[in-house]
Amino acid sequence: MKYACLIYGDGDPVDSLPHNELENVIAQALAYTEDLRHKGHFLGGEALEPVQTATTIRRRNGKLSMTDGPFAETKEHLAGFFLVEAGDLNDAIRIASTHPSACWDAIEIRPVRELRLSS
Repeated sequence: MKYACLIYGDGDPVDSLPHNELENVIAQALAYTEDLRHKGHFLGGEALEPVQTATTIRRRNGKLSMTDGPFAETKEHLAGFFLVEAGDLNDAIRIASTHPSACWDAIEIRPVRELRLSS
């Protein structure tokens, strides 16, 4: 089963790291991803640019509206995501719990809904 692992954080812990420590965090994340890929769990994922670069769109009654920034006004924002193949939710939790950012960010684990047209 596919699970989306959504990484939420306020950015402060990582943004305030000295360059060499930030490089270490990035190296840990890349090694984690490569380990998941090697084990057949990693299906994709990306880090996201800061929330200030977001644009939110809505289409209501045929009209499109755009807003700068994220949808939610919260302290924590979506910082990145990765998609894994796991046997069940417990397996997905085990996989996500070893992501380096789990030490300072929250990781929401959500089953992926497979959309299919009926025949």
